[in-house]
Amino acid sequence: MTTINKQWRLKARPVGEPSAETWDYTEKEIPTITDGQLLIRIDYISIDPAMRGWLNDAKSYIAPVQIGEVMRAGTVGEVIESKHEKFAVGDYVAGHDGVQSYAVSDGTGLHKVDPSLAPLSYYLGVLGMPGMTGYFGLLKTGQPKAGETVVVSGAAGAVGSLVGQIAKIKGCRVVGIAGGSDKCKFLVDELGFDATIDYKNEDVKKALKKTCPNGVDVYFDNVGGDILNDVLTQINLRARIVICGAISQYNNTEAVKGPSNYLSLLVNRARMEGIVVFDNIKEYPIAMKEIAGWIQSGDIKVKDHIVEGIETFPETLMMLFNGENFGKLVLKVEG
Repeated sequence: MTTINKQWRLKARPVGEPSAETWDYTEKEIPTITDGQLLIRIDYISIDPAMRGWLNDAKSYIAPVQIGEVMRAGTVGEVIESKHEKFAVGDYVAGHDGVQSYAVSDGTGLHKVDPSLAPLSYYLGVLGMPGMTGYFGLLKTGQPKAGETVVVSGAAGAVGSLVGQIAKIKGCRVVGIAGGSDKCKFLVDELGFDATIDYKNEDVKKALKKTCPNGVDVYFDNVGGDILNDVLTQINLRARIVICGAISQYNNTEAVKGPSNYLSLLVNRARMEGIVVFDNIKEYPIAMKEIAGWIQSGDIKVKDHIVEGIETFPETLMMLFNGENFGKLVLKVEG
């Protein structure tokens, strides 16, 4: 076992895209623990669009990462030393222990996971925060009904791919918006989407009219910007728009671009509502059990995009904003 703890810390708040100047890479001795603590060897780190928002010194649903702190991130790993009554050496745990190879914890925010039931990376994706986001965002906020048309942007990502598959389970017609022919083909051929729109090579507004001839009842938005504006022109009476994210806007150096077509909400008596996954934390076990059942039955298929080596963190994070990830983006600490 290596005795070095590799860490990525926030050096400066980025304006626009994070750059090399944003981060400080350090290597330190593995920390020691005291009574009530445990030492975790982190195996996988979750790379999520929300991480960009955590870099901003602004009021939000969670406090920003502070200058000099280890970058916040979802993690899963093995307990290798413990002086905590609830965790033993050999336990696998998921939590938010940051972009580092080892972490000391007092147990707060940790929960045990079983690597024999699912690959460890799944606990950062379909059985982790992205999975919970898609599950509650669609079912609780979007409230899809059988026969309705559900459109999801960022459809080949961790959240979007699950949203589309759950919508199919619920009997909906599902249209996914993604970038590139390979992703679009995967959504239809592998995940069972009814139709796709390639935003990189198609006029989204025209394609929506073609793929959603009966309009849009639920729109699950992961990207914001022009695509949100285009979908608003196609919504039906009493439509539900779920605002999960706006990845197209996260690195703006100018003001966030809001929807100029928002009056469509008025005309159609539609609802636009934000989703923050942590609001549903008490119900996570229910969602995890149901999603796991769908995976076991083959109704849900999982695609992880694993990049090896914690040293690649800055470049791996940028894959999200360049549309390079195909499935849930996960960083494997040791290459």
